[in-house]
Amino acid sequence: MTERQPRSGGGWLTWLGMALAAVLGAVIGGVIVAANTSDAGSTPAAADQQVATACEVTKVAETALPSVVTISVTNGEAGGTGSGEVVREEGYILTNNHVVSLAADGGQVSVLFNDGRTVPATITGRDPKADLAVIKVDNQPSLPVIPFGRSADVHVGQPVVAIGAPLGLSGTVTSGIVSALDRTIQVPGDGGETALLVSALQTDAAINPGNSGGALVDCDAQLVGVPSAGASIPSSGPGGGGSEGDIGLGFAIPVDLAKSISDEIIATGTVTHAYFGVSVVTVPSGGVYIRSVVPDGPAARAGLRAGDIITAIDGTPVTGTTDLAAVTLTKNPGDTVTVTYTRGGKQAGTTVTLGTER
Repeated sequence: MTERQPRSGGGWLTWLGMALAAVLGAVIGGVIVAANTSDAGSTPAAADQQVATACEVTKVAETALPSVVTISVTNGEAGGTGSGEVVREEGYILTNNHVVSLAADGGQVSVLFNDGRTVPATITGRDPKADLAVIKVDNQPSLPVIPFGRSADVHVGQPVVAIGAPLGLSGTVTSGIVSALDRTIQVPGDGGETALLVSALQTDAAINPGNSGGALVDCDAQLVGVPSAGASIPSSGPGGGGSEGDIGLGFAIPVDLAKSISDEIIATGTVTHAYFGVSVVTVPSGGVYIRSVVPDGPAARAGLRAGDIITAIDGTPVTGTTDLAAVTLTKNPGDTVTVTYTRGGKQAGTTVTLGTER
């Protein structure tokens, strides 16, 4: 079977002095608007270079905006807003799980289109582990579908445009570049659990609460990522508890993974993940210590035992438990991985055929 998303050895990213949260938002009463001004000292050559390395944002926005929607959710006691994009003309919309999870148990979901229409939606399926979901609107005319790009075509430094509804402000467009690739980011998930953004794109395009589930597109208005989280610096002012706004550190789920999972949700209503069949803890010096092995599970059948320390998977060093979790999100049941481990101080290797999550 094939990988859901190629993994290039990106490691777990630890934030010191920063708060990282999924960017689900709600409408607020006041908005601060800032305008960019030209640098009077810029030379014509510098200006030409700037234009050459940036998208024609107006053109990109005109193309992509009709495919991007604002999503509102409520469960009768609480509510919020997020974003999404049309991925099938018959009404399927891709978004983040954390955007719609509030309405998963009998709540209501509605979609505001760029032309001003507001229609009810239903949840087709959710993947809390990867923080993705698909919703559907019915009885609508053929909808403009956002075209998918390819993760392999995304490069550090390339210009991108983010479209969504930060703070409930529909149709907001920001621009920037891809700052880094292959970030693995842990974010809050359902029921106190965590979700994992695997091989995420890092961008300095403004990602604020409400951008979640929206579109990060390239200069051809093709989807390259689903904005899902942003970092902020906790406020040190009187009373604390607050935080700075966007600081140029946003993260988007890569398009290949988003497409694979959304296709599976649309086809089956659920997502099946791979699993190792081990319980592990991070070893401070590197690797993960196997606390227990599921009897007759994938790891047990490969000869792994409690007490072994996994140090690498497919030749990529393992630095923590999130590295194993990332493999279960990017691989399919039945795929094989090469595991390097130590037992009694001696290094060894084995091949694990991943099982189906129970």
